Amino acid sequence: MPKQDVIKKYKLSFGYMTLLSENIAEVIVNHNTKMTIEMVEEYDEFLTNNFSENFGVLINRINDYSYSYEASISIASLEGLKAIAVVSYTPQSRKETLELLEKRKIDGLNVKIFSGLEMGWQQGLNWLEKELSLKNDL
Repeated sequence: MPKQDVIKKYKLSFGYMTLLSENIAEVIVNHNTKMTIEMVEEYDEFLTNNFSENFGVLINRINDYSYSYEASISIASLEGLKAIAVVSYTPQSRKETLELLEKRKIDGLNVKIFSGLEMGWQQGLNWLEKELSLKNDL
């Protein structure tokens, strides 16, 4: 089945979730949003309801947003989440992503950052597909 038939976009309280394939979702958070623990719970519920196997998330940071402390220590904790690609467009969003990863270093999250100014979206999607195929082979 062509990927175009699979893509579905959903509006949530904090932004949009797009199902890019049977095991990859794209997240776009609205500009100037402060992600709260409640928003993370909504995000987790969406992912849990849409994926039953291992999955990946492509975080498209086209907008500027931040996390509450509680949200920053709980996001990306779902059991089936095997890989996260972050597409960053500015030095500030890259810095914020690195700070979040430092805070969560002990969790050993499988995250890779890509530059949105250098075909990062496609590179991130390709990396997620590769990571998920490796995880499914184990």
